[in-house]
Amino acid sequence: MSELQERIRETVEGEPIVVFIKGTPQFLACGNSGRALDALRSVGASAVTVDVLPDPQIRQDLTALYGWPTIPQVFVKGELVGGADIVEELAASGELATEIDKRLGEGGRNGGDERVLELAEGTDSPFRVVS
Repeated sequence: MSELQERIRETVEGEPIVVFIKGTPQFLACGNSGRALDALRSVGASAVTVDVLPDPQIRQDLTALYGWPTIPQVFVKGELVGGADIVEELAASGELATEIDKRLGEGGRNGGDERVLELAEGTDSPFRVVS
């Protein structure tokens, strides 16, 4: 496993909700990324986001690790939920809130601040918090 793959895996497994997107929540470069974030927000969930655009290797390694070819990719407690369409459908049916509560327990949908992470070279942290 490459160092980048290990960092991705550590982030997916270490954060309650992680969304790999194109852009940042403030400057989205993809409508589907915005749809996935909006679906999470609609059920009161906040997420850590990772922008895949600065380094194409992030997207390649993410796909190699989890077998999902498109962005965004939404993970809850280390498990891939899916992309924008799936997350939207789950939110509309009420299943997304149920799954988040089941996996994260009470407080999993705290509606807190979203954090943006980026790759941090030369540090022990998988990603560096940028906002």
